[in-house]
Amino acid sequence: MSISAEEAQAVLSRSECLIDNNTVQQALDKMALQIIETMQDDNPLVLCVMTGGIIATSEIVKRLPFSLELDYLHATRYGDKTVGETLDWIVRPRKSLKGRTVLIIDDILDVGKTLNEIVEFCKTEGAQKTYTAVLVNKEHDRKEGMSEADFTGVTVPDRYVFGYGMDYKHYLRNVKGIFAAHKNDE
Repeated sequence: MSISAEEAQAVLSRSECLIDNNTVQQALDKMALQIIETMQDDNPLVLCVMTGGIIATSEIVKRLPFSLELDYLHATRYGDKTVGETLDWIVRPRKSLKGRTVLIIDDILDVGKTLNEIVEFCKTEGAQKTYTAVLVNKEHDRKEGMSEADFTGVTVPDRYVFGYGMDYKHYLRNVKGIFAAHKNDE
């Protein structure tokens, strides 16, 4: 379902800010410190999960003081829907994963099926170590495949959230902070 920019702004005006930008920045700082401790000597390959992971990936890699390579993948279970089906690989990583330490960065861990399949893909491609980082973990009891990431920024309740990479019908990814849509907009 497509909406206009004006409709997206109206959704934003009715939404609830769950996590403000300052708190997001602190969470990103904490995640970066944990990543540094874990893999600073590993020459990691960082994989951004498009499109949602683009902002979190950008913010995290800017905080990492060691050499790394950056690539991306585009795999989605949602497309234009709000519920996931089978994983659709749009773009696979171009860099070889063989023998590498791979850090996969995504925006949110919701059900966990997509991230789990991406990790399995990395292993079958020969990754030596695979780590996951998500800015947001959605709290609920419907997890399948992966229940938690190796590095997590914040936890949110089981609501329709957007901002900081997460979209509302393809809009509002650029909103600073994490917002929950009003019940009428979910």
